[in-house]
Amino acid sequence: MPIPEDVTGEEIDKDVRQELLSLPKTLADDVARNLVMVARLLDEDPEGAYGYSRVALRLASRVAAVREAAGFAAYASQKYGEALAEFRAAKRMTGNIDLWPVMADCERGLGRPEKALDMAGAPEVHKLDKAGQVEMRLVAAGARRDIGQLDAAIVTLQSPELAANSVQPWTARLRYAYADALLAAGRESEAREWFAKAVEADRDGSTDASDRLAELDGVEFVDAMVEDEGDEPQDPASPTADEDDQHEGDKLESDEDESDKD
Repeated sequence: MPIPEDVTGEEIDKDVRQELLSLPKTLADDVARNLVMVARLLDEDPEGAYGYSRVALRLASRVAAVREAAGFAAYASQKYGEALAEFRAAKRMTGNIDLWPVMADCERGLGRPEKALDMAGAPEVHKLDKAGQVEMRLVAAGARRDIGQLDAAIVTLQSPELAANSVQPWTARLRYAYADALLAAGRESEAREWFAKAVEADRDGSTDASDRLAELDGVEFVDAMVEDEGDEPQDPASPTADEDDQHEGDKLESDEDESDKD
């Protein structure tokens, strides 16, 4: 796959670069450039990111960072089976449990929410940092909703992190998930309150909380660029109203002239 000339491979994280030192330099550079493309495209073009991740995987499947990148590209492309296999491989190579929440979410994607809940109660969760534990809570709440346990999902999200006034990287998503669960349970006024709190915390627009809040408030957004369906465009070949009036006036004048001749 083509890689822009401005991508050198030096853009990758230094820890990943350290892992690539086990490869010959030319090969390491090729792998690094493909990993940069994965990172660049992951959000906006998941399928493109997936393509570059497969190239990196063919070049260096024994590098944990490559397996992890391939996992995230597959996950973003909703290829949950592949993603889970890559995450498991990366975990085996490093012993790192940071991927535990996203592995559990892959189980949800594969239609196995009960497995995700089992993972949420596993000892590995206690080894996660605060961000990882919050992520695991979000996954567990989603799994509860998958199996129709809406009230349990709401309780799962009720935590010190949810009640905290300080804004952390996970705050907006946690408040949003709680608001969405409340709304699904028919608790609209509480949902509105928490969507508003999510908006306050969502400094980088990672959720659509503002749109959800506006929807609850009955605000409708109209795209000014969309032409009103009732306003049909004027056919250039058809006479305009002014032209019709002019033709009618010409006809009247002609009739008057004929009368004078008589």
